[in-house]
Amino acid sequence: MPEKGLFDIHCHIIPSVDDGADTREEAVRMLRMEYRQGVRKIIATPHFRRRMFETPLEQIKEQFEILKEDAAGVAGDLELYLGCEFHTNMEMVEMLRTGQITTMAGSRYVLTEFSGSSESSYIRERLYSLLSHGYRPIVAHVERYEAMRKNFSLAEEIADMGAFIQVNADSILGKDGFGAKRYCGKLLKAGLVHFAGSDCHGSSRRISRIGEAYDYVSRKVGKIYADRIFIENPQKILDNAKNRKGR
Repeated sequence: MPEKGLFDIHCHIIPSVDDGADTREEAVRMLRMEYRQGVRKIIATPHFRRRMFETPLEQIKEQFEILKEDAAGVAGDLELYLGCEFHTNMEMVEMLRTGQITTMAGSRYVLTEFSGSSESSYIRERLYSLLSHGYRPIVAHVERYEAMRKNFSLAEEIADMGAFIQVNADSILGKDGFGAKRYCGKLLKAGLVHFAGSDCHGSSRRISRIGEAYDYVSRKVGKIYADRIFIENPQKILDNAKNRKGR
């Protein structure tokens, strides 16, 4: 484990707001699991997706404040921040601008999700729209998108655009199949992974393996790179949020 605590920037740990933790007790079990994995800072990212996950933001915030109290009971150095896994739509910039949807911890970063079948042209267009309006998209679990897997250069292209790439810890470790692990390995070797997240949904299903993934990346591509994607780049999200508040 690293000297500094790890981040989890993608998890579904707020209870009763999406398909993640269904009770407060389950959320606390997940917090403890994250802590055992070496995680000290969590950006909770409940889903927003039209006609599937549309929990009112006020309800999410209420549940989040309760979870922050529970986190303090788990450990004094466990910090929680609010984000969102925003499934793309044509109104997303306006929804972000008007505060209908939260960015990552109040920063300009947006955890951006696509459908598995999204075409490369749509991925490019939606990312360009966010970037052109001053947002910093983090493409959630890129290993799930057929367009990305079929065309490795698309990952290079969106990184050159200024977007960031996130992969799941389970995919790094091979828990989501050999194909996902191989693709993540190629991204890591090419230096194209900017963030990792657990994408955990429970304490017994889709669990957090952030610490295990950090150790794996340290062995395979080096501790410097592991620190970058599990600690340093996530810290930039919080720094950006702090700078925005200071204006």
